[in-house]
Amino acid sequence: MTNFQRARSEEQREERRRAILDTAAAMLEEMPIGEVSLNELSRRVGLAKSNVLRYFESREAILLELLDRAWRQWVADLPALADAGVDQDAPVSRRAEQFAAVVAGSLAQRRVLCDLLSAQAGVLEHNVSPQVAARYKRAAVANVVDVSALAHRHLPELGDGAPQLTAAMIMAIGAVWTHARPSPAMLAAYEADPSLTAFKLDFVTALQEMLATLTAGTIARASLQGRPPGPRPV
Repeated sequence: MTNFQRARSEEQREERRRAILDTAAAMLEEMPIGEVSLNELSRRVGLAKSNVLRYFESREAILLELLDRAWRQWVADLPALADAGVDQDAPVSRRAEQFAAVVAGSLAQRRVLCDLLSAQAGVLEHNVSPQVAARYKRAAVANVVDVSALAHRHLPELGDGAPQLTAAMIMAIGAVWTHARPSPAMLAAYEADPSLTAFKLDFVTALQEMLATLTAGTIARASLQGRPPGPRPV
């Protein structure tokens, strides 16, 4: 909450904008995306709803910005984890498994990022202007480029398939996250009929297996198509 009634300077407007984002981020730590409303956000930040909409055109615009923030934080942390978790001297099949494990494990404690990624295409990219959509998509492309460069550094055998792999990985994160968080009704069904728990997913395990499969498949396709792997990093 800001300590002034009306933002008059650019600095005060930016401070208020950050307060709205930080308040929304705190709400996401407490509740799923579907429960984050502009009315509650306005109440917590101490502004009228109309004032919040002067800074962000919609609830979805706020959440898209938070998605980019969470995504960039993850991308910043990922290289050190990959350096520690991938043995550069191992065979390519082993490195592919290790890279998948690093990515999946790195998301275990990033609930907000996974929640936002799972809602990106179906919810967050709706109810925004073309300008906001384009700004977010440019940021998302930059994040994908950074992750694909990291993937290529540890797996040069991907050739020029690293960006396609990374895009598929991002989609897989959202899909697996959604399926690994069953509804209360489904949890009750599992409890009533234990045979149904065969379909219950552990997020990290299921994601790691899917990413390993995607990575191995991309490497195999690169080999079949004769893509040059590029030099191994020194």
